[in-house]
Order: sequence, then C-alpha cells, then structure tokens
Amino acid sequence: MIIDAHRHYWDPSRLDYGWLEHAPATLQRAFLPSDLEAATDACLLVQAAPDERETLFLFDIARHTDGVLGVVGWVDMEADDATQRIAALVEQGQGLLRGIRPMVQDIPDTEWLARPSLDRAFDCLRDHGLVFDALVDNRHLRALSQRLARHSGLVTVVDHGAKPNIADGQFASWAGAIARVAQVPDVACKLSGLLTQADLNNGMAAIEPYVAHLFESFGGQRVLWGSDWPVLTTHATYEQWKACAQKLTRRFARRHETAVFGGNATTIYSLAGRVPAAASGATS
Repeated sequence: MIIDAHRHYWDPSRLDYGWLEHAPATLQRAFLPSDLEAATDACLLVQAAPDERETLFLFDIARHTDGVLGVVGWVDMEADDATQRIAALVEQGQGLLRGIRPMVQDIPDTEWLARPSLDRAFDCLRDHGLVFDALVDNRHLRALSQRLARHSGLVTVVDHGAKPNIADGQFASWAGAIARVAQVPDVACKLSGLLTQADLNNGMAAIEPYVAHLFESFGGQRVLWGSDWPVLTTHATYEQWKACAQKLTRRFARRHETAVFGGNATTIYSLAGRVPAAASGATS
C-alpha cells in the first residue's frame, strides 16, 4: 500500500487560510476529496490553517473519505491550557490524530521553536505518542535542533526537506544544517514539497542533488514520500510527482522503495493495523 504522507484538503469558505492571499490564484479555492478521486493511495491529511477548528474539519473528512489513515492537526502550542487542548483533540479524533504541526514558517520570530514556554506542549505531544511535524526552512533549523535536544523520544518529521531554496541554488548552508538535524535518531524527513521550491521549467532536474542529500543524511528508513497536494499542482500533477519521486528513490535509495512509499509512514505515525475510518463505517 502506497501512503501519501502529506496531503491537504481545505475550504476557504469555512475557515481563514491567511497564507492563501499570497499564493497563486489557482490555489485560492476549495480543494476537497472530490478533486482527487483518481488518486487511490492511502493518505495522511495535514493541517493548512492555524485553527483548531480545521483539525475537527479534517477529522470529519477522514471519517467520510476512503483511504484516510489519520490527521496531522494544529493546536495553539502557546496557550496556557495547551496540554488540555492537545488531550481534547486526541479524544475528539478517536484515533485519527497522529501528529501536530505548528506553522513555524509563518511565525515572524525565527527562534520561536526554542522558546522554553513551549516545553510543556512538546512534552505533551511525546507523552500522547503524537508526531511533531516541523514546517520549517533553513532559518529555523538551529532553533529546531535546540528544541529536539530538550525532548528525547519526541518523534519529529521535517516537512518538505526543510524547504531549501532550490530556485536560487542555495545548497551548501541548507545541506549542512539539515545533515546536523538528521543526526538526531528520532527525526525523519518528508520527500515532499521540493518541486515547488524549484524553477517551474527545470524542477525535476534541479531537485536531484537535494533529494540525494536527504537520502544520504537520513537514510532510506527515515524518508517518507508525500504529495503536498494541492500545493503541488502549481508545478506538476499528483501522478507526475509520484513517478518522479519513485525514480529518484530507486536511484538514491535502492531497495528502500517500499519503506519510502508507505512503510516508514506506517512506523513513524503508528499506522500499523489502522483501517481507514470511512472503510470501517465510522460516522462523525
């Protein structure tokens, strides 16, 4: 079973997705399961708005959509009652909540991740067995390393390879920083979101050295594929990106294809034995 470890569904008529105001016009509309019916891969849904109501929205989609294995949601990590909020989402999800993703890339303070005031919330993620999805770029990797040093056993997944600036060829500083993060054993990385960091005309070729470095740094057992659909659609179709990622995985992590395209997500997000909610007949 192939697992898409990073898929979005959103509906701007229901919630405020502020970042969409600066996104390409083609993304400024609702994207729902009916828009991707041709893709039969199982998936994890990932938050796209800093709003706990969106996590509940994704739970509802998961309960009514074939193939959804879980949700990576959002919670206010800075709230005084952050631990209670996390516990409440765990209960409301009834097994669907597999991780939490603060939208670090959109927070003006690039050292936000290192704030001691967040310690309780991160401890709570670990204690509930939730994954920390790190939506970061090169500006945040030092603070991310500081955060990880405080929480032994916190399973962390770096989204989109930490979003290297591929279009401008900025490789060296990113490569050193992501390699240092990869030295932490509980950290994995998504093979996702790279095409949209590259120039539209040569993205497939441009991402190759970055993918090679991710596999060199994390190894085939700590890299997991994600589509980043529908953001992906500005540069490629779902099937085009999947085929590209499969080709690159065969080149740089031969014999790890099954792990990258499903096994690693199953292990990291504790999906073993899970049945998609819609297939089990659950209702919201």
